[in-house]
Amino acid sequence: MKKNPTPPIAPQRPKTLNIHGHERIDPFFWMNERDHPDVLAYLAAENAYYDQMTAHTKSLEQELYQEMRARIKEDDQSVPYFKNGYWYITRYQLGQQYPLYVRQKELGVSPEELLFDVNEMAQGHTYYQLGHFSVSPDNRYVVFSVDRVSRRQYTLQVKDLETGVVLDFEVANTPGNACWSQDSRYLFYAIKDPVSLRCTQVWRCDLFQAIARKQQGADPQEAHELVYEELDETFDVFVSKSRSGAFITIGTSSTLTSEYHWLSADQPLGAFTCFSARETGVEYDISHFKDHFYITTNKDDAENFKVMRTALSQTDSIYWESFIEHHPDRLIEDFTLFNSHHVLTYREGGLTQMRITSWLDESSYLLPFEGETYTASMGYHPEFDTQEIRYHFSSLTRPSTVYSFDLGDKTQKILKTQEVYGGFDPAHYASERVWATSADGTQVPISLVYRQQGAKPGPKPLLLYGYGAYGHTIEPYFSSVRLSLLDRGFVYAIAHVRGGEYLGRPWYESGKMECKQNTFTDFIHCAKHLIDTGRTEADKLCAYGGSAGGLLIGAVINQSPELFKAAVANVPFVDVVTTMLDDTIPLTTGEYDEWGNPNHADDYYRMLAYSPYDQVKTQAYPNLLVLTGYHDSQVQYWEPAKWVAKLRVHNSHERLVLFQTNMQAGHSGASGRFEALKEIAQEYAFMIDLCGNNDL
Repeated sequence: MKKNPTPPIAPQRPKTLNIHGHERIDPFFWMNERDHPDVLAYLAAENAYYDQMTAHTKSLEQELYQEMRARIKEDDQSVPYFKNGYWYITRYQLGQQYPLYVRQKELGVSPEELLFDVNEMAQGHTYYQLGHFSVSPDNRYVVFSVDRVSRRQYTLQVKDLETGVVLDFEVANTPGNACWSQDSRYLFYAIKDPVSLRCTQVWRCDLFQAIARKQQGADPQEAHELVYEELDETFDVFVSKSRSGAFITIGTSSTLTSEYHWLSADQPLGAFTCFSARETGVEYDISHFKDHFYITTNKDDAENFKVMRTALSQTDSIYWESFIEHHPDRLIEDFTLFNSHHVLTYREGGLTQMRITSWLDESSYLLPFEGETYTASMGYHPEFDTQEIRYHFSSLTRPSTVYSFDLGDKTQKILKTQEVYGGFDPAHYASERVWATSADGTQVPISLVYRQQGAKPGPKPLLLYGYGAYGHTIEPYFSSVRLSLLDRGFVYAIAHVRGGEYLGRPWYESGKMECKQNTFTDFIHCAKHLIDTGRTEADKLCAYGGSAGGLLIGAVINQSPELFKAAVANVPFVDVVTTMLDDTIPLTTGEYDEWGNPNHADDYYRMLAYSPYDQVKTQAYPNLLVLTGYHDSQVQYWEPAKWVAKLRVHNSHERLVLFQTNMQAGHSGASGRFEALKEIAQEYAFMIDLCGNNDL
């Protein structure tokens, strides 16, 4: 890769940071000042340098983008679902970036009613995201949310579906959802703290009074009433409606603890009642069915969770009775209730299983899934009264398929399979699961996919992806976009490192807090295993991670830079200690139980030992592409900006360090399905250019 231009060198303005008797010098702390002219100038210089250094790959980016887009069925639609008298459909039209949402009284017969044309709504906006929407019980109104900045601060609005008019009603700074009372008059919604963006309050609004007051020139806020406020800064609050529609629930949770409050949806002016008071370390989730609440919880040391139930009149945990016992090898992930059956979704040995049980005779059976690495999940079921359940299945080689399963005769049929244009043949690809041995002897699974038809022998260029935080499992799902790598000879691998829940809740617990180093060590040994077994070599190996996965990449290239030719870090969380010491930054206080609280000395030194920004040292780093969004509310832009500036000072090898800031986007990147492809194309072009193009 040609390297003529001089990279930007950010000025060092050392700031001394002191805590626990320890002194840190941060030469680039000045970048934390959003909108400062010096900061904007530096980001602009980095973007210009990125453009110069990747000018020779622009044609490859365009080629990748065009082939990715060409595989997509642009005029597509979802499988319709039925709710409260209507069938709902999401549809994309040829050439359009955003979806249309429609509904019908009688599927395929009644005229369609347009709820939203997001393409029309997004006109004139560089970023536009339609969040959640919820139709009122009387089917006349729909409350919806919009983010026009990409900072996940949604504004609520209401549309009259009879007239098509958006009402004169707005609530700003919400997480994006709201719930209706049964009389379709009152809305319940959460509000975010404007600085920390932590959801702290739940409000009740008399919609029509608010509109009337505004029309009369009076204060519409008088129609809004605060019904709950969370004072513990480590907790976030949210509001939802039970699937039965009978209850409004306020949930509040930290990483380790949860609590619910509930109210009958047909008594919207009543007071919320605590379901069961929070107990530190006890998580629970509730669902309502007929005369019981069902509780999925880790209470009483049920590490992989169990299901309990209780009568509607006795919700405190002292009354809960066992319904599905805890199993040490099965992580319960979902519990779905129907009139005739219930479905338990759990993960065992890394693989998802779904067990269907009859209420009538308690007979049960598993849905048949095949393969050693796949993804399966329950579909959306707003109605209890059905003999047909839906589930989704895909694998690294099989496109996503929606199945319908008949609970009566136990037969299934395919409702929809993702269409992949361009001559895709699943027989040309192979997937498998292999196991690497980590430093402490732990076996770490790796899911792999590659093209087998026409494959050349010998080590291949390989992209190793990892995340490893929050108990989030990276599923081995199908991606038509990924074919652009596989068809160029790349192997794609997912390292299911500790910190996720791929092998159950203990897998998560052994990759967080004082065990966080296991996440990085696992990834390093996955890379070594792939090299040692001849699947790739260090000169062809790329690492990729985003957000908390960017922390993973930052730590790994500090600790074992020699293993990788290139790395991509997307919106990376890399300035761990400084960020977690600032409780005004979004997501900080709520994550003390994930990373630790550096206000405590033990946590501080442990986090400092792996913090990618703090541990940058003079050594030869892999080629690096770092991407961020200026409006990112999850990981502030200055974390990757400071990291890149420090890497430029300490990188002892003339390898690339490229940094691009999308000035119109946030944590999730560009809005619009085609714009998102352009971002993937630039990442792929970077890796292909550096690690070779093994065309098949």
